[in-house]
Amino acid sequence: MIIACPACSTRYVVPDSAIGVEGRTVRCAKCRHSWFQHGPELPPRPEAEELVPDVAPPVATQTPVAPPEPETSEPPSSVEVPPAVEPVTEPVVEEPAPAPEPPAVPRGIARRGAEADAFDSAPSSFGHEPPFRQRRNPVKLWTAAAVSFALLVALLIGLASYFGLPDWLPVSRPTFGPSRPDLALSFPAERQDRRTLPNGTEYFGASGTVTNVGKDVRDVPPILIVLRDERDRVVYTWDVTPPRDSLKPGESVTINEAVTDVPKSAKFAEIGWKPD
Repeated sequence: MIIACPACSTRYVVPDSAIGVEGRTVRCAKCRHSWFQHGPELPPRPEAEELVPDVAPPVATQTPVAPPEPETSEPPSSVEVPPAVEPVTEPVVEEPAPAPEPPAVPRGIARRGAEADAFDSAPSSFGHEPPFRQRRNPVKLWTAAAVSFALLVALLIGLASYFGLPDWLPVSRPTFGPSRPDLALSFPAERQDRRTLPNGTEYFGASGTVTNVGKDVRDVPPILIVLRDERDRVVYTWDVTPPRDSLKPGESVTINEAVTDVPKSAKFAEIGWKPD
């Protein structure tokens, strides 16, 4: 069939099967105009032959018939097909443009495994929403920190009052325990002996008494002897257990103690109750 562009009147020769019976949208190859081309017209259906009575047909006389003229393969003179124009054999279907493929990652910066997942999930600085975080309230943070510190200090004070301070803390502690009621401790300096034995061993001895001056029975706690150097630093200590655990009113007990291998820097001694 022959179709013509309604915009530029360019005519094309296309097969009937390319347009179809129902027609389709085509586009001009010259001016790029699109239009809907209807399909070729179908020949009318032959009508049903009428029934005739069964009568012998009349005999027809034969007349000579001239031989048909030979057909030529030239197209009709009214059809002009431009030699440089190609017929549109398929309809132009407006389809959405395909999505562009993602750019290839150059070699040397490829990421794999968890590193790639972390990189892909990280917020991009070029996104439509900046990766801002909600600002925290500093007052609430300082309040929570102060409450936590107060609770920690209260806990430490309670533990120290119940168990006492640990030995590793660099704090000053009393060398001797508090005085005991009704118990008199007497270790005079003239009864303390500090000398070097003939074999070169350093010797220290002390003698004293503990007396109950009260009216009730009192328990006798352990005694602590401390040796100090010229700078008043503690160089040696040892505990003394009294020979009696308790004393009645007016009773006393004598204590004689001696120790060897004391430091040579020890110059004088202090004697008191052992701290609890």
